Amino acid sequence: MQMTDHVPLVAPVIDPITMLRPRRKITGISAILLPFTDEQAIDWDSFCVHTARTSDAGLAPAVNMDTGYVNFLDDATRREVLARTQETLEGRPFVAGAFVPDQPGDPWNPAAYQRQIEIIQHYGGTPVIFQSYGLTQQPGEQIVAAYAELARTAPRFVAFELGKMFAPFGQIYDLVTYAGLLSIPQCVGAKHSSLSRELEWQRLALRDQVRPDFQVYTGNDLAVDMVMYGSDYLLGLSTFAPDLFAKRDALWEAGDPAFYELNDLLQYLGFLAFRPPVPAYKHSAAMFLKLRGWITSDEPHPRGERRPASDRAILADIAERLGVLGGA
Repeated sequence: MQMTDHVPLVAPVIDPITMLRPRRKITGISAILLPFTDEQAIDWDSFCVHTARTSDAGLAPAVNMDTGYVNFLDDATRREVLARTQETLEGRPFVAGAFVPDQPGDPWNPAAYQRQIEIIQHYGGTPVIFQSYGLTQQPGEQIVAAYAELARTAPRFVAFELGKMFAPFGQIYDLVTYAGLLSIPQCVGAKHSSLSRELEWQRLALRDQVRPDFQVYTGNDLAVDMVMYGSDYLLGLSTFAPDLFAKRDALWEAGDPAFYELNDLLQYLGFLAFRPPVPAYKHSAAMFLKLRGWITSDEPHPRGERRPASDRAILADIAERLGVLGGA
């Protein structure tokens, strides 16, 4: 299928009420926080335990993502993340970021992406194709051609639209370019991180029209109820509480009205954690996981942005409302 075959060149008319999908089974993928010790070394033990905990809850772990500080890690550390994930999960599924660092003006570098894809596949993961300046600075048709080129290396991969509030190399594609992604059979889904409901609704409508098996993974940590409309998710927020996200998802599938109250509390947590500067949510995650007794230190990556110490009291209140304060 060409990029524009059977695809409207204007945004579809959206009626969110008609898009509600009650009692739908939700697919959840949770980006794993890479935790640190008070001495600012990687806390590998806590990382492995949290990865296993996430999988045990029924969510697929996502490693070497933004939540895992992938842009701050060298190749050796990214490999170690993959090796420890593979050892921890013992064949259970996970996804991992295929990240290629570059600079504004750098050309598209398919060979570097192919190397990252091959490493991820070697360790048993499914690649999530991070954007880069070389990828996103191309015209739309060339962007689609770039993904199609990667499909020759990756028989199964997830694309990723990343808003600039998360990373300067990110880009939210126009709908024609997005439709091009749907035309690539090996691209089984795409994470959408614009923080815009309307743009995500447009993608869902286009998916339903063109390729119903394609999975739209919401990355909107400010609207985690997008699962009500047909999105699945790949979230950083879920690393705070994979157990509670799994519980919320089961409530939706069962048609249990308790879904709404739990979702509201999780969204309250998201509003606090993902306020500007957005990248500091990773420090919020470390604070929350320490309050739960799940990690020993709430230090972020040495280069990561930090939240004020006063956040701990607010996060403790939210944890108490959720019933998970202090070891739960």
